[in-house]
Amino acid sequence: MRRAAILLAGLALLAGCGDDENEAPANEGGSDAELIVSAAASLTDALTGCSKDFEGATVRLSFAGSDELAAQIRQGVKPDVYAAANTTLPDELNAEGLLQEPVEFVTNEVVIAVPAQDAKVASLDDLAQPGIKLVIGAESVPVGAYTREVLGQLPAAQEEAILANVRSEEPDVKGVVGKIAQGAADAGFVYNTDVTAAGDDLKAIELPEDLQPTVTYGAGVVEGAKQPDLAQQYLDGLTDGPCADALQAAGFGPPPSG
Repeated sequence: MRRAAILLAGLALLAGCGDDENEAPANEGGSDAELIVSAAASLTDALTGCSKDFEGATVRLSFAGSDELAAQIRQGVKPDVYAAANTTLPDELNAEGLLQEPVEFVTNEVVIAVPAQDAKVASLDDLAQPGIKLVIGAESVPVGAYTREVLGQLPAAQEEAILANVRSEEPDVKGVVGKIAQGAADAGFVYNTDVTAAGDDLKAIELPEDLQPTVTYGAGVVEGAKQPDLAQQYLDGLTDGPCADALQAAGFGPPPSG
């Protein structure tokens, strides 16, 4: 049933219905060509802004958890570009013949997000205190995998106590941010750029340097894309051009080789 729902959602994406709040045209520049970009939810603010300036096509952006978007591609959905919050999923799709050679285009950091006012959590240790309401990403989504990587480095008793405080596991990082901003959680593991995008609503607690995972984003042109040349142009722009500038302004770091 889940696979059918994913496939139907992906087909709706390609039909350009525009009803999904996570899917919107970013460029109405008058071109007949349409470029479909499936991207990790944490890229929403940066790519929504910069894609308006893309030349040669109207860019239609679809944001969700990287794993959900990868599942759509595996079910036969054909966006032109796929951008994930890790390198594992793009590498897997490439090995399966579904994505051209991916590139690493930005980096990020995992932080603990808490309300900007009257926060109950001031450190990683506080997450183990009884009564703390913690929200994290689902294990299959990159932010959830990074979170478990962090917790897996802690003493077993501390990890167990923190996990016992988890109240929900969200399908993407925006879900984690939303729960904290709405007061449904005291804290959550998100990317540093998500706290920046939240403005005055949230503040970030940095992780100890020895616990910080390597967070690298990967992207590629989808095999069978309707607009392969424009897709490559968009992909190139993630490392050099308006989108690269927008990502930097949003707080993303350069790729490892940058």
